[in-house]
This record gives sequence, structure tokens and C-alpha cells, in this order.
Amino acid sequence: MGSFFGTDGIRGRANVFPMDCETAVKVGRAIVRELGGESSGRDVIIAQDTRLSGDMLAHALAAGVCSAGGRVQMAGVLPTPAAAVLAAAGNACAAVVISASHNPYEDNGIKVFGGDGFKLSDLTEAAIEGRMTGDDLSKGRDPISTIGNVSPLGDAGPRYLDFLLSGVSQSLRLDGVKIVLDCANGAAWQVGPALFSRLGAELTVLSASPDGRNINDGCGSEHPQRLSNAVGNAGAQIGIALDGDADRLIVVDEMGHVQTGDQIIAVMANDMKKNGLLRNNRVITTVMSNMGLGNALAKLGIEHEVAAVGDRHVMARMRETGAVLGGEDSGHLIFMDHHTTGDGIYAALRLVGVLLAENRPLSELSRVMQVYPQELMAIPVRKKPPLDQIPEIGRAIALIEGELKGEGRVLVRYSGTQSVCRVMVEGPDREYTRACCRRIASAVQRSLGRRTPVFP
Repeated sequence: MGSFFGTDGIRGRANVFPMDCETAVKVGRAIVRELGGESSGRDVIIAQDTRLSGDMLAHALAAGVCSAGGRVQMAGVLPTPAAAVLAAAGNACAAVVISASHNPYEDNGIKVFGGDGFKLSDLTEAAIEGRMTGDDLSKGRDPISTIGNVSPLGDAGPRYLDFLLSGVSQSLRLDGVKIVLDCANGAAWQVGPALFSRLGAELTVLSASPDGRNINDGCGSEHPQRLSNAVGNAGAQIGIALDGDADRLIVVDEMGHVQTGDQIIAVMANDMKKNGLLRNNRVITTVMSNMGLGNALAKLGIEHEVAAVGDRHVMARMRETGAVLGGEDSGHLIFMDHHTTGDGIYAALRLVGVLLAENRPLSELSRVMQVYPQELMAIPVRKKPPLDQIPEIGRAIALIEGELKGEGRVLVRYSGTQSVCRVMVEGPDREYTRACCRRIASAVQRSLGRRTPVFP
């Protein structure tokens, strides 16, 4: 991609290029000119999470849309997947979410869905970026008579809740089920509790008091320890942790143990196959998935395919193969039998449904997968040259891979959303795996590091 779009839209520090008002105006204008048309309309839905910079960027983007003759429907604070639902249900040419997902509040981002509710392809993003960086936007300004307007989308939240409930059994009730829900002080702080309360759950809610700065701050899917403690204190059957824009999910079982995205995928794949719901008998994940997931799926007789990092790459491959279940270990779970994108709340709803149908605790159901010890370290870098052109890093990787002898794996890659290099090692033993990861991380730090990292 170019200088704007990364693995999941545009992301960066708020009020600093490229995450500034000037860029947001260009994005809004380019979206209308690239995606708007007679058949698709020129309406653009805009939603946002709870970050302090959200209003600034949402209104700048709205100004760009209006300047190109588009009409804006402001949905307010809503999860990212809600925007996809609203786009697919109406005549909008696009839905845009102002969010930096699990990043701290200082960052923000722009995620774009097409009018079909799916994230944009690389080619479409490149076309939008071309309009942003070329002369196209500065030529032929639309006359004042075609300038668009902005209106509120007042029923956005209820429509999203109705969509979520339409994807599960009408008889599903959670009366007597104790659930702890961590909303990460983010986009789901209202709709998340509303959904589970509507189903009758005995709900304990954490991190649902956003102030613009506390999104993802020691809470949510990135920091599940508080949730783990709360599950034990409440005697809950499950703990649910969302991230800032609620498109990913991490859960805690009744014993207080964190269950990753891969483990949830394994549980759901097993259940869907048993109930004849796993169309094409295939699951799509990414190169970041734990080796244990592949082993578990093989034992279940399920085909497992690996895509590039990023939930939109998983979705693209799901659409190509007809798979209905896919996701990432980070917590993006995609159920193509009902949705067009990863949705933490919907994934949690499906998982709770399995717990009730099986009448077994999550700690027992998750034994379908044996997790390999995994260490992941993020090293801040000055620049991102091709990793295969840095001899010291290549030697470190080759040495560790030789020592593992097929009993583990190494993955070193740059983040698509931050200036960091991620080092992931899986192996047969926790301490040895950590030591291997540190050795490679040290090589990355010496070659590319911009400050001294703190290795766990």
C-alpha cells in the first residue's frame, strides 16, 4: 500500500499526519468520488469510538464527503461492525469508522467499508489513495448546488442490536447466566450491556465509563487481568473482553483463565462441524495462529487455511473459498453465515450459545485445542526496511529455527498499524520459547530499534 492505508485502514497519532483533519477531508471526498454513483448512492455513514479526537476527525471527514456532493449519516459512538451492518442494510456507498481499535487514546484511525458491508480490497483502497494524492480532488470542484448535508442516524444502535439477535436462536435466553463484560471504555460501552441485559443475563459490567482518554487503558481485550479477577469474584460462567471498537474478543473461562481467539475458533469449529453448520468444512486464520489450532483442526477433520495478517485478508479468502468461520488469534472472529466482518459482541453471543447448548463449562470445551507456548514481543523501530535484507536478523532467525527442529516456529514481521517489528516464537517449553524470542528481538533492536524496549 501507499503512505496512507495499512493493514486495517489508516492509523496514526491523532492530529499528526496522516491522522489529521486535512487527511480526513481528503478521505471523505475521495470515498464519494470513487464509490458513489447512480446505483450505489452517495450517502456515507460515519461512526466513531470514544476517543477525544473522534469528533474532530468525524466532522472533518463529513466535510470532505459533503464537499464532493455526498450526504452524511452520523451514527455516533458505535462498534466498528455496526457500521458494516448499517452500510449493508441501506443505500450507502460506504461506511466509515473513526477508530484506532486497540491502540491508546492518543492514536486514531479511519476504517472504510463498502456499501455491501465488507472492508475494501487493496485495489479499491489504492484507488481512493490515488484520488487523495493526485490532482483529481483539486480539479472540477462541485458547484454549490450539489454540496451535501449531514443528518443524524438516530436508530443506529437499536438496528444493530436487532441484527445481532437475528443471528442466534429466537429462544436464546441468558436468565441466570452470570457474565462479566469489559467494554474497554470504548465503542460498545452502551450497546454491549444493553444486548446481554436484554437477554436476561446477570451482568457485571467493567470499563463502561469513557472519558475520551481511558479507552483501552488497562482494560479490554489487551488487558484481561481485571476481567479474570472479576469472573472469580462474581462466580461467573464467562468473562467477555472487547477492544476499543468492539471488533475483537478475548474471553475468560469460569476458572479465570484467558482463552485466546484461536481457542474460541477451535471451540466454535468443533461445534459448527457437529451441527452441520461448517460449510465447506474449512476454517481460515492467519500466519499468527498458534500451532495448536492447526493440530486441533486436523484431529477434527477440518481443513485449515492460512491467510496474510489482517482480518480483511481472512475475509477475502473466506469469500473465495466459501468458508463461514475464520479469524485471528488476536480476537477477530468472523461468522460469514451471518456477518460481513469480525464482531466481538456477536462472537461472544455465539460462544455463550454453545456453552448453554453443551451444558459444559468453557474450560472443558476449550480442551479441544492444546496451546503451544508462544511469546510475542514488539520492538519500536526507526524504519521498516525489508527484513530479509538485514543479515543479523536473518542469522538470528535461522539459528532459532535450527534449534527448534520442527517443534516450533518463528515469525518476524512489521506491524501494519504501528512503527514496531513483531517477533513471535512458538516452542515446546515456555521458558525456552521466551529465551528464543528475546534473542531474535535483541537482534532486531540492535539493527532497527529506536529506543530500548522492555522485554517481558
